[in-house]
Amino acid sequence: MVNLTINGIAVSAPEGTTIKDAAQMAGIYVPSLCYFKDLNEIGACRVCVVEVEGESRLVPSCNTPVQEGMVVRTNSPRVREARRTNVELILSQHDCHCPTCVRSGNCSLQTIANDLGIVENPYETELPKGVFAQWNKDFPLIRDSKKCIKCMRCVQVCDKIQSLNIWDVTGTGGRTTVDVSLNRLINEADCSLCGQCITHCPVGALRERDDTDRVREALADPDVVTVVQIAPAVRTAWGEGLGLTHEQATVERLAASLRRVGFDYVFDTVFSADLTIMEEGTEFLERFKSGELKEFPMFTSCCPGWVRFMKSQYPEYTKFLSTSKSPQQMFGATTKTWFAQKIGVDPKKIFCLSVMPCTAKKSECDLPTMVNEAYGKDVDLVLTVREVDRLIRSENIKPAELPEEPCDSPLGEGTGAGVIFGATGGVMEAALRSAYFLVTGKNPDADAFKDVRGCEGWREATFDMAGIPVRCAVASGLGNTRRLMEALKAGKVHYDFVEIMACPGGCSGGGGQPIQDGKEMAYVRGEILYGLDKLANVRFSHENTAVQALYNEYMEKPLSHRAEELLHTDHFGWSLPLAPGKKA
Repeated sequence: MVNLTINGIAVSAPEGTTIKDAAQMAGIYVPSLCYFKDLNEIGACRVCVVEVEGESRLVPSCNTPVQEGMVVRTNSPRVREARRTNVELILSQHDCHCPTCVRSGNCSLQTIANDLGIVENPYETELPKGVFAQWNKDFPLIRDSKKCIKCMRCVQVCDKIQSLNIWDVTGTGGRTTVDVSLNRLINEADCSLCGQCITHCPVGALRERDDTDRVREALADPDVVTVVQIAPAVRTAWGEGLGLTHEQATVERLAASLRRVGFDYVFDTVFSADLTIMEEGTEFLERFKSGELKEFPMFTSCCPGWVRFMKSQYPEYTKFLSTSKSPQQMFGATTKTWFAQKIGVDPKKIFCLSVMPCTAKKSECDLPTMVNEAYGKDVDLVLTVREVDRLIRSENIKPAELPEEPCDSPLGEGTGAGVIFGATGGVMEAALRSAYFLVTGKNPDADAFKDVRGCEGWREATFDMAGIPVRCAVASGLGNTRRLMEALKAGKVHYDFVEIMACPGGCSGGGGQPIQDGKEMAYVRGEILYGLDKLANVRFSHENTAVQALYNEYMEKPLSHRAEELLHTDHFGWSLPLAPGKKA
């Protein structure tokens, strides 16, 4: 242990601890902009500088280790003056139109500037030119170079965690900014649209395309029937942006809020998560029994960020993806066929909206393979959780004051297996629960496959399926995914079934979730989903009575001709830019 004094308080910290972390142990807050523990500790913003007795210069607390007998002052007049100057210089190259920024009220730069009492800037504003005017505003990911503070977080998370290297520093001196690497436009890059760069940006330089106005247009059209689905992981996070506790932010209270917004039907994507299990689980068993998986495993296909990664980084293995559509798309197809038939409405008059914890879903719903000649797009539009929170606020709805209301039937019924889709390993676990039933005719213990749960970025387990070992792997985060794929290619590992989620921790940590700057919330939210599964009355997808009714009345059985037509897709029916050096 190292003993030091911070602001007159005696502190003991393990050797190697940074001043910033040591201060935090003592309950002393040191502001910062670029710092993100274990990801970005480069001291670029110089906002976290502190004064160390005996040192002539101020030092960045985020990467300066503590030393025995060190005396530190984190908020002396000298520190405060330097911190204020550094923030003023950052603001001189920042678009400060805060009221029109999506991060207003949840922006670290705005908070620190307010805390420092900056009410005017003595420096002339020189906004970087960048290429924002050339940015494709139809692309699901939007970048505004005028708001970039060069903190490098987006570069680091894309390089270190997601291994895609989409962002890089361009320009020099006062013209330095961050832009798409290799002098590419964003739509020419092999971006997975995971959105991790958005959730790690401390300001509003990165955001999703805002589609809330298109939703309002649909809601205002009296001839349109508006249907909204709520993804499993949304229930763990939607209240964070509205100041609700986890206990208040139930899916039933979100359903009540969305009805107040004006939607005709509010459904739960947990229904189509269960439906996905029936299709994907049956598909896996057929491929497994045929011997097709001896060469390479079958991969889940419910995460569009992962599918984009596979098609751009490892296109030669695309054929091993499950052909099952994601729960989002299965929901849309079911809504515009079976449900439209049940309520006697022309499916072309149904506007199907998804509330998703994901930015890649915005791209998925626009794929040419997700369009049907009879009714058009499966899903018409996707909003992230952040957009839905803004939509609710704009309607002056106070969710905490609303009574809980259940989702509508029949597409609002779900099981615990469908709920855990939002956590890494959840799809695998849910699929194995029902696969076991399909093979043996009886249910396993609901927690028999919990070995696929965990925080490790790449996990593996082998399960006995009626005397046959089934080798499984789960990975979340595209850097972990790349390691797994390279190991498979080299023959170092062998699996039968693999679940991949593009975002670390799965959908709970998705790029469309509320932003809590400096915090990784995926596993905290994931535990909530597992808790809801534990409390569920029904924990097996094949026991979902609404899914059973769908098959009895319309789809006949998993992998039937109609199911193949509506619930499965051709991953070769669309293309996107390949990674540098890759060939189709």
